[in-house]
Amino acid sequence: MRLLATLLLCLALPAHAEGFLTRLLDKPVPGGVAVVPLGDGPVAPKARYQGKPVLVVKEDGKRWIAVVGIPLSIKPGSQTLEADGRQLSFTVGAKRYKEQHITLKNKEQVNPSPANLKRIERELAEQTSAYRLFSPGTPSNLLFDKPVNGPLSSRFGVRRFFNGEERNPHAGLDFAVPAGTPIKSPAAGKVILIGDYFFNGRTVFVDHGQGLISMFCHLSKVDVQLGQQLPRGGVVGRVGATGRATGPHMHWNVSLNDARVDPAIFIGAFEP
Repeated sequence: MRLLATLLLCLALPAHAEGFLTRLLDKPVPGGVAVVPLGDGPVAPKARYQGKPVLVVKEDGKRWIAVVGIPLSIKPGSQTLEADGRQLSFTVGAKRYKEQHITLKNKEQVNPSPANLKRIERELAEQTSAYRLFSPGTPSNLLFDKPVNGPLSSRFGVRRFFNGEERNPHAGLDFAVPAGTPIKSPAAGKVILIGDYFFNGRTVFVDHGQGLISMFCHLSKVDVQLGQQLPRGGVVGRVGATGRATGPHMHWNVSLNDARVDPAIFIGAFEP
């Protein structure tokens, strides 16, 4: 009877039981993350999605997986990942995001002047370049720490309307915490960009490795220097309300293979 019970248990288990990272990160929706198995070869495969290199790590010390950032613009359906000449498919499911209506007194932050539009264009190019960086180091951890302790005030992907006019969806998480609260790096990384931008205010980009990048903005103070190596939990800066912000809060973006994805996935707070 014991042998029969063991056989039945084995038959009930999937051929490739999901590891911890797959259970944590595999949220294949627009703005989410897909985890794609790559096999158990001796060398890490090279993977690309939409022509961009993808984060590859070994899960539970056994098999290689690709951790793929899915842009918000992707429609539900089949997608293809290239890995060492192989074409691997994964399916993107549907997700409906809420709406958020915000009133701003500063009309320039809704419809900027031509001069400010030129500034915004320059700043966008600078930040896009940082998001596209792909350094070879493996991230120190993929289960992230929260950058601050506080309630979420706005989730990722929310369709935003400023003074009744629709603009880009919310590309990160907002935490409702007081001005001056220390912001801590959720994983070890290198400071790759510091700026003071029209929309984002004082901003810091931290590269965690292999295209996994955190961006913190609206800071009141920056406590790091360009090129600085940060440990997990290292202080990046202080919460503020610089740029386009209605009050002090901590805004955190996570980018993966140059796709802005839901940071809630990495802290175990994703909502389907």
